[in-house]
Amino acid sequence: MSTLPVAVAVDGSEDSLRALDWAVDAARRRGTALRVCHVRHYAAWTQPGAPLIMPPPPDEDPVLTDVRARLEATADAPDAEYVGLDGAPGALLPELGAEAELLVLGSRGRGGFAGLLLGSNGMTAARDAECPVVIVPRPGREVEGPAPALGPRVVVGLNVDSPDDATLALAFTEAALRDARLQVVAAYPWPVQTWTAAPGELLPPAVDQGAVERETRTLADGFLAPHRERHPGVRVEPCPAPGDAAGHLVGASRDAELVVVGRHRRRLLAPARMLGSVTHAVLLHAASPVGVVPPTPAEE
Repeated sequence: MSTLPVAVAVDGSEDSLRALDWAVDAARRRGTALRVCHVRHYAAWTQPGAPLIMPPPPDEDPVLTDVRARLEATADAPDAEYVGLDGAPGALLPELGAEAELLVLGSRGRGGFAGLLLGSNGMTAARDAECPVVIVPRPGREVEGPAPALGPRVVVGLNVDSPDDATLALAFTEAALRDARLQVVAAYPWPVQTWTAAPGELLPPAVDQGAVERETRTLADGFLAPHRERHPGVRVEPCPAPGDAAGHLVGASRDAELVVVGRHRRRLLAPARMLGSVTHAVLLHAASPVGVVPPTPAEE
């Protein structure tokens, strides 16, 4: 049993209630507590002479009151604590990850533009939180991809040129908790083209695609081996795939329980935290919940 809770952000919206349901299930599977947080964004200033609007005390917060009633009516709900915070959600939500095993959010909150696929607070939390962040999308997203096989399935993206153990560890853990297959998408660049000295001319690749795919599979098997030893009951399905990693992961999200991706690692010339283009695209377009995992501390 983990000593850290699963944290979930709520604001009364339907998106946050979907995130709450996902977090309740995650806490139940882990045998850990649930921390329900409502960040109340009250202005710190007002016009001269206007009455000052103060936030309600935590025990009178209507959002948390409604969530408490919802959980009390839920069978086998985990132990829960309720936290009301006052301030900017974009600043406070990532901080919740410092003392949580997972941080769960809906893809949108009450504010912003209705057409956005992912709100700014979810994007900020996925980029900055110290723990894995799960974004639960709105239902009904249509993605193109092959019809998945029957049974629960977790998907993880593996970059064989720059693998991250923390991302694989969460994917194996989720697959084990859900008794699900683990589909490992390892994309490799193809077609590979070489420019010649003559402007506009390209040479065919020096190696064939089969050799690149076999090498990708061999590398993937090596990175997966220690995780397979720790989770011998997880059925692993390595899937080398040519071309666009984001496209393959979005396609694989169809009917998946979860898609797990890593957050972009810091680089010498890019020291700020970033999501990375693949992770950003998966967050915006995947049909399933998406887990974004920060790099292992030594690599961060």
